[in-house]
Amino acid sequence: MEKVQALIRKNAVMVFSKSYCKFCNKVKDIFRTEKIDFHSIELDLMCPEGAVIQDALAKLTKQTTVPNVFLHGEHVGGCDATVKLFRDGTLAERALGTYRKRDFDLVVIGGGSGGLAAAKEAASLGRKVAVCDFVTPSPRGTKWGLGGTCVNVGCIPKKLMHKSALLGADIKDSNHFGWEKVERAKHNWEKMAYEVKSHILSLNFGYRSDLMLKKVQYYNAYATFLDKHKLKLVDKNENVIEITSDNIIVAVGGRPNYPDIPGAREYGITSDDLFYLQNCPGKTLIVGASYVALECAGFLAGFGLDVTVMVRSILLRGFDQQMAYMIGAHMESHGVKFLKNTIPLRITEKSPGSPGELAVAYKMCDGKVKEQQFNTVMFATGRSPCTSNIGLEEIGVELNKRNGKIAVDDYERSSVKNIFAIGDVRDRTPELTPVAIQAGRLLAKRLYGQHDEPMDYKMVPTTVFTPLEYGCVGYSEEDLIALFGPEDIEVYHTHFQPLEFTLPERDKNKCYGKLICLKSAGEKVVGFHILGPNAGEITQGFALAMKLNAKKSDFDDLVGIHPTCAEIFTTMLISKASGISVEKSSC
Repeated sequence: MEKVQALIRKNAVMVFSKSYCKFCNKVKDIFRTEKIDFHSIELDLMCPEGAVIQDALAKLTKQTTVPNVFLHGEHVGGCDATVKLFRDGTLAERALGTYRKRDFDLVVIGGGSGGLAAAKEAASLGRKVAVCDFVTPSPRGTKWGLGGTCVNVGCIPKKLMHKSALLGADIKDSNHFGWEKVERAKHNWEKMAYEVKSHILSLNFGYRSDLMLKKVQYYNAYATFLDKHKLKLVDKNENVIEITSDNIIVAVGGRPNYPDIPGAREYGITSDDLFYLQNCPGKTLIVGASYVALECAGFLAGFGLDVTVMVRSILLRGFDQQMAYMIGAHMESHGVKFLKNTIPLRITEKSPGSPGELAVAYKMCDGKVKEQQFNTVMFATGRSPCTSNIGLEEIGVELNKRNGKIAVDDYERSSVKNIFAIGDVRDRTPELTPVAIQAGRLLAKRLYGQHDEPMDYKMVPTTVFTPLEYGCVGYSEEDLIALFGPEDIEVYHTHFQPLEFTLPERDKNKCYGKLICLKSAGEKVVGFHILGPNAGEITQGFALAMKLNAKKSDFDDLVGIHPTCAEIFTTMLISKASGISVEKSSC
């Protein structure tokens, strides 16, 4: 006992070990990786003294197994206990004797879906957690509650307005299905906006209640780093407090960009504002070619509004370009106008109002400058992460200089070990709500649970909610050709007409699906693309098949459900290479 106690007093980090024990070796490897000096003795190599020492340790600690770890005289425990300190980022400080208890185990900066998921998961694992969330109003003064972009100014209001537009199309079709006297239907923007906002408010309340239920401390305040463990919080009344935390997750998301042209911020809006407009936007110009631009243009046109999309180069950069072209062609055939290879120059107000009248000057690819009048101008020219004014670089967190996002490893850890990033601020990450939620949950489990699995960012499904929805998983056709060459790629495809489109005789040969296969992998399906109604629902199911490495033969062996759109992927036999037409002339 005296020898044991002397070893513990003499060595800041003392490990009682056995040379053959994998758990002992894991603990020692952690100390080496963290560059922490430690002293260990191998009890199995000290016969018969080793057995006597282990008996003394059992009496001292009530622990009969090895490794048995002590930090500055304090008994830590075995492998699991040491790994837990390593995961939550406090092991090095404890080994140096500099650790001081902080206000929280974890603070999450950002109240979006990913941040909330991480906070609630950590709280459920018994940790003391806080969430800091503050919405800086848009240039037009729009602000919102807890829940982040998706809930307030993204997925939720977008999908509800998309549904409203689809209902309008269904009303037009309904006469062909026997419904009479439906021609007088008219869209009421004010009614829709009220219903959507009411639903969002209920979600805000639900998130706040959920945090209270999980005993997560909520601060409606803007957080900036004072050091890697300390934050300054400033609320809307300029009240200031400081809090400390062992670990901090940055999940602040991003905000829309404005072009650097006269009048953009004074008279333009973004998606941050569109969903909260109390009045109908009227004749609308949308600048941009992103999914946000096309989704908003789609539902506005569905309400019967005059909509123009100004495109600098290509539609849906980063997506399969054949599909992007087909989306644009479909929207154009349904009344959306496109100004292609065009950039805005300035916006001036012709007359105020709700909406007023704006003059937009723009430059075309041939150099000509023209001007048109619009009631509303919306910018959808990309988003930037909210990382520039929260003190990250000042404390050594590495950012990608090109896009401002936080550089992290495969486990979401930044260049500062106790600071992590998830969601849209994480570099090299799909900007999708379910991705942030999954990453947040897994991160909390790695920090505070018995879980080592990193987030898998491959084969993530997504959907663009244009009037004809576009769902995809995996690679685009052009990306695969660039990676593997055209000779290793086989593309199976077909046009189709949903049964519900046949009676009104619309959108014939506008819906389309394709499977992109890698020949060298036995025609493994590495790209899935569908353009048609309910594409999101269809894509979700097939995404699981691709996650499990399905091949084209697996799709062929699957029995389809008839009559559905999804069944086309079970009967897709024509390849692009064959040159056979896939246009449909009959059912």
